[in-house]
Amino acid sequence: MRHDKNPEHFLLARSMAPGLVTAADIMEFDRDGNAIEPNGRALYLERFIHSEIYKAHPEVKAVVHSHSPAVIPFGVTSVKLRPVFHLSSFLAGGAPVFEIREAGGSATDMLIRTPELGAALARTLGSAPVALMRGHGDVVVAPSLREAVFRAVYTEVNARLEAEALQLGQGQVVFLNDEEAAKATATNAGVLVRAWDLWKARALASAH
Repeated sequence: MRHDKNPEHFLLARSMAPGLVTAADIMEFDRDGNAIEPNGRALYLERFIHSEIYKAHPEVKAVVHSHSPAVIPFGVTSVKLRPVFHLSSFLAGGAPVFEIREAGGSATDMLIRTPELGAALARTLGSAPVALMRGHGDVVVAPSLREAVFRAVYTEVNARLEAEALQLGQGQVVFLNDEEAAKATATNAGVLVRAWDLWKARALASAH
């Protein structure tokens, strides 16, 4: 997430399995993705996803990058990821697909290893809450950490539900319209606090 006292900096764990991260593993980075006090700790190769999005989008306060399995098919096909239920209403604005070949050529390992690739991803994201990364995963942004986590979770859930609906409906699916999505998004502002409390409790319990 963006640093709460220095908006030019951001916080990110050292390179490790996310499920094992504790408070002691959180590091501070500058706007270019350089660790402030590395102390010999390994850094995520893809920290430039975060640095370049924060740089390009000052309204973004938190970024979630994942290799969400249900989402990946929507980044490698022409099928658009669209909201099928109220908790994914934030997807009504669309989820653009980042094509790394357009920014890094055809010989990358699909990872955002450089500031240039991070900046290209930030441009693709634009004002959307979610960008799909072809053959890789997705990136989710929000004006708060709670909302970023909420959106990341329900992007994955929506992808599963949409894939199932497309199979059942043989391609004919009724998605949320703009008005439904706007009203659901307003309601979800209260729902996400409940969800966050549960997810936080589970995370803290697993840490012990």
